[in-house]
Amino acid sequence: MPVAADCLYGRIMRCLTFFLLLPENLKKAKKSGRHPGRLPVCYEIVTLSLEKNMAAELYPASTQTNIPHSNGIVVTAASKKGIVHVTQTVTAATATTTQQNINNNNVESTSWQNSHPTLRERNALMFNNELMADVHFIVGPPGESQRVPAHKYVLAVGSSVFAAMFYGDLAEGDSEIHIPDVEPAAFLILLKYLYSDEIELEADTVLATLYAAKKYIVPALAKACVNFLETSLEAKNACVLLSQSRLFEEPELTQRCWEVIDAQAELALRSEGFCEIDRPTLEIILARETLNIKEAVVFEAVLAWAAAECKRRGLGPTARNKRSVLGKALYLVRIPAMTLEEFADGAAQSDVLTLEETREIFLWYTAANKPQLDFPLVRRTGLAPQRCHRFQSSAYRSNQWRYRGRCDSIQFAVDRRVFIAGLGLYGSSGGKAEYTVRIELKRQGATLAQNLTKFVSDGSSSTFSVWFEHPVQVEQDTFYTVSAVLDGNELSYFGQEGMTEVQCGKVTFQFQCSSDSTNGTGVQGGQIPELVFYA
Repeated sequence: MPVAADCLYGRIMRCLTFFLLLPENLKKAKKSGRHPGRLPVCYEIVTLSLEKNMAAELYPASTQTNIPHSNGIVVTAASKKGIVHVTQTVTAATATTTQQNINNNNVESTSWQNSHPTLRERNALMFNNELMADVHFIVGPPGESQRVPAHKYVLAVGSSVFAAMFYGDLAEGDSEIHIPDVEPAAFLILLKYLYSDEIELEADTVLATLYAAKKYIVPALAKACVNFLETSLEAKNACVLLSQSRLFEEPELTQRCWEVIDAQAELALRSEGFCEIDRPTLEIILARETLNIKEAVVFEAVLAWAAAECKRRGLGPTARNKRSVLGKALYLVRIPAMTLEEFADGAAQSDVLTLEETREIFLWYTAANKPQLDFPLVRRTGLAPQRCHRFQSSAYRSNQWRYRGRCDSIQFAVDRRVFIAGLGLYGSSGGKAEYTVRIELKRQGATLAQNLTKFVSDGSSSTFSVWFEHPVQVEQDTFYTVSAVLDGNELSYFGQEGMTEVQCGKVTFQFQCSSDSTNGTGVQGGQIPELVFYA
């Protein structure tokens, strides 16, 4: 054996001997009571590089050096030539810990697991965290994208799409994946659910989140999005949500949208959201038989949609361009269902119709021999109003029911969404009479709708309908207050044997007394015998 090799071998053997005898030396030092907690001699072991033959040099150190009890000795497996690497690791008891932030990709100390005892908590800490991330997503369109770290195992457990992407037969090993068709905010909501089961939805991102949940087949998140949309559904967004529900194939949401559009058709078609829908959705709305709306309003809404579509296509909003972008949708408007005056003041002057079409429609209104038209001739049937009658009988007396500017009021709640269109009221008990009435609908003190109108009663105990300007959406399990202030004949009929609960088709109404009532109306008797509604 060469001298250099012999010297190296000797050093290695002395090093190993020292560590093998270390436990015994510690015991002797403890028994002797000298220098408790320290060794008489300590050595520093420095691992040399391969260029220095991977030898371990042994250097004497000061006998005053303390070895903290938290120090650890790590012996690494030997190489083929029997050389052993010995490394000493020191962990300071006062090492500064870095608090891990689940949103900013910071890292905690090595003991962060101990402070989060549940699997859910530990998983949640990994959300949007660079720690142990083995994949990154570039989310959003170019110029607006965001880099999001993730962990393949967590995503694969929560989504069959991610499972196939990372572990399937056609899995790719890319560590960076581009997703240009998903909004970053929506993707983060998706990931947060996969990491922690937490769902945080907002009106501005819920549709994008639904798209992401559908794309990556996460049905629980998709269902939460649909529920959120249903609770926030109203006339101004019903047409947009109808378009999206058809795209995402959500039949329940589609049905809810139709309920709102049918009952509040004028509000829905006059909304900005109507101008944002695609043409197939426009066509199915125009073909709808149950819309409660005047055809003149439908035509105005169609022109507004056409102007918006021209803008989307970079076209000027000329009459010719509007007609072009409408295509066959124009012939779904039931122009002959307008009055002659409505047609003359509106559609006839729009320049969207050809001169020949305008001439033939005028002849259809006025001539005995009517020409053939390309437009539907029959009016829409609309929705049939339903009535909830809360009294079992009615009566009149010589001193009741009087009106001197006092308010008749009642509170009600329903077990499913309905649309209150108006009220049924009692009229004069002394013959034909005209009443002026102000009706109002409130929720928790806030006025939702009111109208000043008139009705004529014929002296019978029948109810007479008065209407709000537009049907008002009423949500389930919430009490609303409806009021009427009448001015007219001093005496009228009034209801008796009132019911606290009334079943009307699929809807259950509950009634209770209102503090706004100053004219005697309550659950058991009084005015406001009927609520007129759509469901």
